[in-house]
Amino acid sequence: MIVSKSLSGLRASLTTGRLAALGFVLVALSGAQAQEPVTAVMPGSTQDEIRQFCGNIADAARDQRYLMQKQELDTLQAEINERITLLEERRAEYEEWLKRRNDFMQQAEVSLVDIYKTMKADAAAPQLQETPPILAAAIIMKLPARQSGLIMAEMDPKKAGIIASIMASAADPVIPKDPS
Repeated sequence: MIVSKSLSGLRASLTTGRLAALGFVLVALSGAQAQEPVTAVMPGSTQDEIRQFCGNIADAARDQRYLMQKQELDTLQAEINERITLLEERRAEYEEWLKRRNDFMQQAEVSLVDIYKTMKADAAAPQLQETPPILAAAIIMKLPARQSGLIMAEMDPKKAGIIASIMASAADPVIPKDPS
């Protein structure tokens, strides 16, 4: 008996639900034929609920926007870190180049230069030809320009060319080029 009452209640609610659904379909079809937009309002929805829903979506959108901005800032920070690393590498290259140049210039000690200053060009040229080209270039650079020219004129042209190229690269104020 209890079962039959609940079955009849279920049939009644199903029939009511079917009628409501059929009515909704008919209204939708008649609205579609009239080409007017159909706006279905959910039962129990109010303007406050709609505002609350939109407010919740606005917070999520703001959070997403902040997340995207944070990701962009992280990307920019990574690029800046890469550039800093590159600048540090270039600075190290420059310091190495400067150290080599200073070492080169110090190879020709003052006393050694003074010895060659007192020598005649025809006597100094053969001796400087036999020294390592880097040392010869350092000594010749520290001599007065006129005496250096005379010594270079007395040297073998090939050896003088090597020494001149070393002197030019040592005096070049341009630091090494960027390898990339």
